[in-house]
Amino acid sequence: MAQAAGWMTAEDEERISAQIARESPRLRSFVRRRVADAADAEDILQDVFFELVESYRLPRPVEEVGAWLFRVARNRIADFFRKKRPVAFTDLASSAGDDDLADIVELLPSADAGPEAAYARGLLLEELDAALAELPREQREVFIAHEIEGRSFKDLAAGSGESINTLLSRKRYAVLHLRERLADIYDEFIDRGE
Repeated sequence: MAQAAGWMTAEDEERISAQIARESPRLRSFVRRRVADAADAEDILQDVFFELVESYRLPRPVEEVGAWLFRVARNRIADFFRKKRPVAFTDLASSAGDDDLADIVELLPSADAGPEAAYARGLLLEELDAALAELPREQREVFIAHEIEGRSFKDLAAGSGESINTLLSRKRYAVLHLRERLADIYDEFIDRGE
């Protein structure tokens, strides 16, 4: 049998191509749900497929290729976030503009990223709940309705009888409080990770 690339048989190449074709859509979706930037996600996906090719050099073949690929993808995603320079919560929130807070869920560690990330996620959610509870009722209601429930200011104004400017102002004060209140806990987790 002819050797391709010096060590891989044509049969190995066909097997790898079939596995990539079969697993690629699910794996791409898996990575994209965890990595926001499409180019970074594609790089991770290519690394995973490279690992698959390299696995054919091992004396023992990979048994459950699908499960193995997802495990490698999880590891590559974790490596990606470990290497990535952390951005301060206040910088992320500031970049979203004065009347918007960066998507809170995107700031939280993935629930699938292991026990430490799950612990951090739980702690950050508890801190968010506590910070929201500290807000005056009107600010809290506007923030939750707009940021979490996704309701428009126009809809909120129509339902409450308040002007849009009043609602915008309440949300702005809520965002400022949350930025300040959550920056310390975020920075604490960043310091632990470095």
